[in-house]
Amino acid sequence: MTPPTSPNGALDIIVLMGGTSSERDVSLASGVRVAGALRAGGHRVRAIDPARGPISEAEQRSLASGVVVQTAPPSREALQQMAREALPLMANNLPRRGDADVVFLGLHGGTGEDGTIQAMLDLAGVPYTGSGVLASALAMDKDLSKRLFRQAGVTTADWLMAPASADEVRATLGFPVIVKPSREGSTVGLSIVKQPGDLAGAIAEAARFDDEVMIEKFIPGRELTVAVIGGEALPVGEIFPKHEIYDYECKYTAGMAHEEFPAKLSKNDASRIQDDAVRAFRALKLGGCARIDFRMAADGSFHCLEANTLPGMTQTSLVPQAAAAADVSFLALCDRIARLALERSSAVSG
Repeated sequence: MTPPTSPNGALDIIVLMGGTSSERDVSLASGVRVAGALRAGGHRVRAIDPARGPISEAEQRSLASGVVVQTAPPSREALQQMAREALPLMANNLPRRGDADVVFLGLHGGTGEDGTIQAMLDLAGVPYTGSGVLASALAMDKDLSKRLFRQAGVTTADWLMAPASADEVRATLGFPVIVKPSREGSTVGLSIVKQPGDLAGAIAEAARFDDEVMIEKFIPGRELTVAVIGGEALPVGEIFPKHEIYDYECKYTAGMAHEEFPAKLSKNDASRIQDDAVRAFRALKLGGCARIDFRMAADGSFHCLEANTLPGMTQTSLVPQAAAAADVSFLALCDRIARLALERSSAVSG
């Protein structure tokens, strides 16, 4: 990504963070860090939690490290209670036309990333970062997104949707498999299942977070990721988690994973996976900034796992590291994402 030039003028920006998804804590850590960077860039910034309203400066300072304090996501019961309490307030907390030049979506998962908030902002006529309604919904649904990856010629691991018996999984996919909610992020509710007898329990755990559960063939190999901004791929990153899989704790706890940007790949392999990432980005009609995750098998093949339309921006998050590998500062990254939203809004209205 070419580093952006100096801002042509300060913007009024609202950063939405928090929300009622299982990734609420991650969102708060991302959003406050983004807000701080945008202020440092000269923009006028307000922080709002759609579930609770404006976030005070004191609260923002307490979160300003950009570190996720909780090592596990909130329970579904706690989130459901919060959602019930937040629903009457949500409409009043969301920006309206004229409230800001652009809304920076620091939300992750749930209604923040599945197209719901995007639809409400579209109706309000407010420009926002990331992808539009359809793209957000497609990327959040892993079953649909994998179908579109294949149509675009992007390899992805075989999968089944629950319910499925252990015999069916053994015959179709073989063990081990990954069991996960079909419409969640940050590996919430995800398990690796090595024995048929553990399948039912893993499905039940994933079902705590989503009514649709995916059973996916486990691809042993290297964990790779590619950030795409405005249709342009950034340097490839490789992840080395302390756990067997890159789970919630490894993603958001300092020292639980090591990342390398750029990944140690041949020039040809790096180009191939970047091309796959851009094809996946286009297949889902994504916009703004997204992160596409892959596994590289022992035979050198790449397998696309999923697309993240509002990737994390915490201190341990991958997109800021990818940008840094391209000599793009965090401030410049946030500014670029905000201005891409304005460009998309201008193109639509024009």
